Amino acid sequence: MKNPPPLKGRTDPVFELLVRPPHKHRLMDYLALLKPLDDRNRYLPFDALRRRWAAGLDARLCWALVKKARAAQHINLLPLGEPAQWGKYLLTPLAQKTLCVVDRQTTSASLEYRASRIGEREHFSCLLNDLTEDEAIASSQLEGAATTTRVAKDMLRHRRQPRTPDERMVMGNYRMMGFAWEKRHEPLSVGLIAALHRVGVEGIDDAQYQPGRFRRDDDVVVQDGEGNTVHRPPPAAGLVARLEALSRWVNQRHDDLHPLIKAITLHFALGYEHPFRDGNGRVARALFYWFMFKNDFSAFRYVAISLLLRNAPVQYGRSYLHTEADELDLTYFIEFQCSVILRAVNAFADAYRKSLAHTEDFERGLLASGFFERLSDRQRALYRAAKSEVAKEFTAGNVQEHLGCSYRAAVSALNGLVGLQVFEKRKMGREWVFFLRAAPPVETKKGSDASRSLVLSA
Repeated sequence: MKNPPPLKGRTDPVFELLVRPPHKHRLMDYLALLKPLDDRNRYLPFDALRRRWAAGLDARLCWALVKKARAAQHINLLPLGEPAQWGKYLLTPLAQKTLCVVDRQTTSASLEYRASRIGEREHFSCLLNDLTEDEAIASSQLEGAATTTRVAKDMLRHRRQPRTPDERMVMGNYRMMGFAWEKRHEPLSVGLIAALHRVGVEGIDDAQYQPGRFRRDDDVVVQDGEGNTVHRPPPAAGLVARLEALSRWVNQRHDDLHPLIKAITLHFALGYEHPFRDGNGRVARALFYWFMFKNDFSAFRYVAISLLLRNAPVQYGRSYLHTEADELDLTYFIEFQCSVILRAVNAFADAYRKSLAHTEDFERGLLASGFFERLSDRQRALYRAAKSEVAKEFTAGNVQEHLGCSYRAAVSALNGLVGLQVFEKRKMGREWVFFLRAAPPVETKKGSDASRSLVLSA
């Protein structure tokens, strides 16, 4: 990555240079660059723009024109680092689109409406819990956890104790996301940041992570895959004071700043400060979610951003580096995060639409068959979740948790489905695991009562 050339800010005599040789004969080519975005409405860094400028143009002069256009629209966010430097951003078309989608799709009111349309809320809760697991697992894998998604989901769903450091990382992330939700009404504080870290990493490798303790030395750096240092955090001296300042900024009301932009800025600020010896990325992402929860965007409990970040770790890292290289212009980081959030929210909405369509098909089929009346509300929810493959295995423990019922009621619902030949069960270890039969039977009348038979559902 090639860093942008240093400029002298607003005092740089850009326009004076343009009217002098050898630049004046290309004046119109230069002036066409006096805009913050490229011709495709992208906010590109110097390294990408310099390959798109016409041959023969002075790269430093081109960059100065772009910077002037951007500076005219920049909005200051907050001071970062030591010595302090203002982080700023520009609201791009992509960011505006993302804000609109987030406002429509992820508020608590929107989530309640979705739940009401699904019918039995238990089925929707199974879908949502699956998405919650996705975020905890992907966030861990993004940090290097060497465990498969299938094994991690099995551990979370069966409440199995983690057996390896990688599984402990997944479990820690899962608990940290729950902790962020529980603490959504609290103001941000240095203590809350430390507590998030403690919940997320305790028990993994306490000597390496030092749960809840801020770094005291300047030997913590961020390296790329080849071992090159790409980020050296601000000094440990003054770290707590800077986190206190960050907390005051987060707790302050900003009517002119959308909560999503503020949450992304908090994500960046925590990663930039790197307050812990390890686990900083997980805490930064958890704080992003915490702030969205705090501002009543409850659907973010089920929007798995890390699932997409895990698949684009290089771009994720570069969005940090471009921001730091260009005088803390957070637009690069905000742009990348918005592109990921937009896709994640759309994936959440697609999962809901598929779930709704399956619910409607399910109810039509069961009503027509007469089988529907034989199922309790809990059994309908479990059967629907199994048929739509929201969940493939069930235990009394996870049914108790997801449906909010007693253990005895969970066992009764599951065994009832076995009795109806809808589910079958197997003993795995010390517990019974229930799952859908290959083709569950539906009772249909054929002629007289004596000729009733069981036919397979589609």
